[in-house]
Amino acid sequence: MKAYARVLVRPGGFGRLWLGTTVSLLGDGMTFLALAWLVLDEGGAGRLGLLGVCFTAPVVVGGPAVGLLLDRVDKRTLLIADSVFRAVCVASVPLTAAFGSMPTALPFVVAVVYGLLKMVPLAGFPAAIPQLVDDENLDTANALESLAFSVSTVVGPALAGVLVGAVGAANVLLVDAASYLVLAALAATVRQPLSPPERGGKPARAKPSLRTVAGDRVIVATTAAFMLFNIAEGMLLLVVGPWLARHQLGGGASTLGALTAALAAGEMAGAALAGRGRPGRATPRLIGLCQAAAGPAFLAVLGAPSTLVVGAGYFAVGALSAPMTVWAQSLRMRRIPPALHGRAFTALRTLMQGTPPLGAVLAAPLLARGEPAAAAVIMAGVAGLPGLWLMLAVPEPTSPATQETQDANEIQEAQETRGAKQPQGA
Repeated sequence: MKAYARVLVRPGGFGRLWLGTTVSLLGDGMTFLALAWLVLDEGGAGRLGLLGVCFTAPVVVGGPAVGLLLDRVDKRTLLIADSVFRAVCVASVPLTAAFGSMPTALPFVVAVVYGLLKMVPLAGFPAAIPQLVDDENLDTANALESLAFSVSTVVGPALAGVLVGAVGAANVLLVDAASYLVLAALAATVRQPLSPPERGGKPARAKPSLRTVAGDRVIVATTAAFMLFNIAEGMLLLVVGPWLARHQLGGGASTLGALTAALAAGEMAGAALAGRGRPGRATPRLIGLCQAAAGPAFLAVLGAPSTLVVGAGYFAVGALSAPMTVWAQSLRMRRIPPALHGRAFTALRTLMQGTPPLGAVLAAPLLARGEPAAAAVIMAGVAGLPGLWLMLAVPEPTSPATQETQDANEIQEAQETRGAKQPQGA
């Protein structure tokens, strides 16, 4: 644990920004449940479906715009402005409700704002990590980011469920608004500049674009493998797990909550181990090994009606997927030009988070026909086979130092060529 403590207390402010982001993510975990309860009090399932669309669809529009902003302005300033603005938006619901004048459309407006700006913290914090920690500590920092996301995914909704019953859905949104202000306050204490990289004083070279990322075989391969893995996770988390909890495991919602907790516990354990490894271990081969090993873990759903066996499978999926996430993010940070971090991380996260619903579409008909075994085999194959591909078919990447040397040599050769072509006395 010394490695984590060292990164959290190091000068520059990573620890404070991580803490603020963690608290804000916990608030994010409460948002949908609280809004959903308010909407259900006013109407039926149709309004709840509309809320879900408002909550998720705007990210397609907001994501690219957020990525561009992250590469153009100071990330700290953007995180502060986003947090304050969203705190005001979220707080408008309980404040208007307290006076008995909350517009019916307000929860939907808040959901749209959340969707539009979702990628500010989700991409902004990772994009800031390379500016706050050195290359040697990237894996540890990314493990901490993964831990924050895993904890908030479980604790946020669970805490919201307790608080809704205790203080009401509207007041839960006050807690959510306060979590945004915590991030804003802690981000304001970060003294390390998080501005876009300066280009002045450097030799002229082609301006980097997202085509650079699209042409990187390692980035493309790992992203494609993760998208397929997320299809399998979507099958498990959105359809197969709830179906098993209701029809085969017993216990209903409490059992499903226990399975989700097992997954999160595995993710925390896996991320903790991944962050303690030696620097530079993030390679496609190692990522592929974890993904290939995670595939068979999905077959644990065949152990129903044993909750213990199925729970062990959930834990294994989490424990093996977390190192994949940590190492792949470190790999991207080292390979993607700093001037593209905002746009690239936003685009890649949008792509990878867009595939779990495809898993739900794939699993639902299988379970409707009473074929959970077929769903289990498909999950294992879709999750694990891309890992084998990463191990066997994707070349090991060139080290950043070697790549920088190659770039410098190319620039020098170009300058010498231009100089040789100039007439004498010019």
